[in-house]
Amino acid sequence: MQGNFFLKKRIQSSIILAVLLLVTYGAMTLTEFSLADGLESIPAAIQWGFSNFYPTAESLENLPSILEKIVETLLISIASATTASVFAVFFAIAGSKTTKVNGFFAVISRGIATLFRNIDVAAWAMILLFSFGQSSLTGYFALFFVSFGFLTRAFMETIDEVGAGAVEALQATGAGYFTVIVHSVIPSSIPQMISWSLFMVETNIRSATLVGILTGTGIGFSFDLYYKSLNYNSASLVVITIVVSILLIEIISNYVRRVIL
Repeated sequence: MQGNFFLKKRIQSSIILAVLLLVTYGAMTLTEFSLADGLESIPAAIQWGFSNFYPTAESLENLPSILEKIVETLLISIASATTASVFAVFFAIAGSKTTKVNGFFAVISRGIATLFRNIDVAAWAMILLFSFGQSSLTGYFALFFVSFGFLTRAFMETIDEVGAGAVEALQATGAGYFTVIVHSVIPSSIPQMISWSLFMVETNIRSATLVGILTGTGIGFSFDLYYKSLNYNSASLVVITIVVSILLIEIISNYVRRVIL
């Protein structure tokens, strides 16, 4: 019996692998992608990078303006994530199976979270460009909408996983709805919520570069400007600044997680 089970699993895995290989081959054929040409171009790409894409003494003169843009990007990323987390808490409470007020509001909350989460940040940026133009506000709202959708979904799952037992215990004692929320759901879920919010800050910083290219703001605009003007030395300095900023934020986030979890 057990042998038949493992045989069935191996057959299923083989079928899935064969389908993936077939889809990959079909995609390569339709797009006329050559794996051999791609592999052959790697050494030339590496050589070009070491020959052109590195900071110089001249490019360091642009460092103050680059740092100003990276600070702007960091502030927008943090602000969008923290503001989204506040709104996400209320929608998560309304949409969670554990704390929902009624089925109608739960469906609405989950639907809004799914809509905002599944539209890519680049798509949001392009949509919002028609309303707000090329401004920091466009980048902020693009990051906010994606953060709100993701965090609402994450907070719902956190409440369902962490708060169910404590909620049932308080309800058994006759506690009211708001008492259960304030004294049970929020205290038991807040560490995981903070962890998810910190993760969203890190994600927003990475996404903000692309958003900046599309909206003409922040560090993404600086990179796009230097790259299109063939100033590869300054563009490489922008990339290094972004990498260092992300690493610093990640170190701080990991430290905060160790403290609260």
